[in-house]
Amino acid sequence: MTRIQFNNRQAPFYTALKTRVDAYFEQENIAKTGNFKLYSKAAFFLTSAIALYITLVFFTPATPIALVLCGLFGISMAGIGFNVMHDGAHGSFSSKKWINEIMAHTLNALGGSAFLWKAKHNGVHHTFTNIHEMDDDIDISIWMRVHRAQKHYWFHRFQSTYWVLLYGFTYILWVFVLDYGKYFSGKIASTKFQKMPVGEHIGFWFTKVMYLTVFFAIPIWQVGLVPTLIGYFVTAFICGLVIAVVFQLAHVVSDVTFPEPDEKGKIATEWAVHQVATTANFSTASKPVSFFMGGLNFQVEHHLFPKISHIHYPAINKIIRETCDEFNIKYVEYQSVWEALKSHVRYLDQMSKPDPVVA
Repeated sequence: MTRIQFNNRQAPFYTALKTRVDAYFEQENIAKTGNFKLYSKAAFFLTSAIALYITLVFFTPATPIALVLCGLFGISMAGIGFNVMHDGAHGSFSSKKWINEIMAHTLNALGGSAFLWKAKHNGVHHTFTNIHEMDDDIDISIWMRVHRAQKHYWFHRFQSTYWVLLYGFTYILWVFVLDYGKYFSGKIASTKFQKMPVGEHIGFWFTKVMYLTVFFAIPIWQVGLVPTLIGYFVTAFICGLVIAVVFQLAHVVSDVTFPEPDEKGKIATEWAVHQVATTANFSTASKPVSFFMGGLNFQVEHHLFPKISHIHYPAINKIIRETCDEFNIKYVEYQSVWEALKSHVRYLDQMSKPDPVVA
């Protein structure tokens, strides 16, 4: 694979934007990392998940109530990913590195790997957003076609319908298949990631075993095999569906671009312009949405400044929009989750059709 390069020789847009955002934090005399607002959110989602687990496993209510609680457990797990793990993995949760590492490793408690996430998300996705064969986030196995360069299969004709079912399985696939594929291959899509230190190898296997113990062995011992499998499936399906939808609404919608490098691997624009062109915001005026999604609905702000905690995104949103207007850069934003979801489904429908044959 040809090495991808952006036109960053001068980067006037990002230079101006960074100067203005830095000036905002200096003027307000505040840190770019989290504060009590973020810490209270983290406590809320972590406490909720632990309380739901204890209730389900050790004080199991009647089946209908238990199923509802499993759904809520899945939502709370997604909330931890959005609000705790995500900022921690980007180093924006706290000014202290060790706290960021602890928060990032909440992903390990949920069955993933903080090391692999950083390699995949921070190193690859945030650099090569929406670039075919580079951005692992748009390589959704053969079952979803989200880029013109991806091969078209007959079943893609129905992807604008079956996406709900497929997205629901993404968490299970992630924990039990994709992590191991990355671990043994040493690659994210076509990009090799840095060699894992010995401690990370030990941590990978230790947390995978602990996950099986906490999510399967202990529940089976307490409530039995069948209730555990049903409860786990509901929890994992809801968690996977929520996480997949949120990330898809940010990049796989009809109004963003999917740039392709030239034969030498060069992208015509600077990196920051590329990030704005390939990313969309949604429902930024909704406080409940922003609270739950950890600012991932401010995805443009996040891609431009991943080291800034999401609690600051509403404040820098105006700066970024004004700078985009000044440089005549299209800024994509949907007014609601529903509008973004419709755009996503519309795009899936576009990609479901074979490309026209050029005579």
